[in-house]
Amino acid sequence: MNIRSAEPGDLDAICALHAEAFAASPHGHNGEADLVRWLHADGDVLASIGAWQDEWLIGHVLFSRMDVTADSAPIRATALAPLATHPAHRRQGIAAALIEAGHDALREQGAEIAFVLGDTAYYSRFGYDLALAAPFASPFAGAHFMACPLDSAMPRPQRGVAIHALAFARTG
Repeated sequence: MNIRSAEPGDLDAICALHAEAFAASPHGHNGEADLVRWLHADGDVLASIGAWQDEWLIGHVLFSRMDVTADSAPIRATALAPLATHPAHRRQGIAAALIEAGHDALREQGAEIAFVLGDTAYYSRFGYDLALAAPFASPFAGAHFMACPLDSAMPRPQRGVAIHALAFARTG
């Protein structure tokens, strides 16, 4: 398996992977594939990383720009979404490797915090925490809204606002 940053020519394969990976979702649409296209078109992608086996894309994660303030100061933040693994390659550690590669790339860019909306049991393995996200007002706030510190020097905020890229509002 080869993990690398996505290239412009990979976009169709990435969208096809998300469409196939989420085909059985209760939403019954290509929401994740659309989200990937919109984030790319809007220029909000901070990290787009794929896992390749031979010439086939078997996993992908995308991190996008966010507008976040904590205790009235802006912080460099990102959203993890979407994440997909091809159905035939699940439970092989591909998603975990993609998340870790994404976190490394984001740290190199100076990101301080990453947010995700997802399964708390799964994402907590990577440092995502409900308590860290709780002080942030967000349309996604709730029982599955978590944050992960990417910069160990970032203090825990008392309150803040976390606004995702505009593409997330289009997924309605």
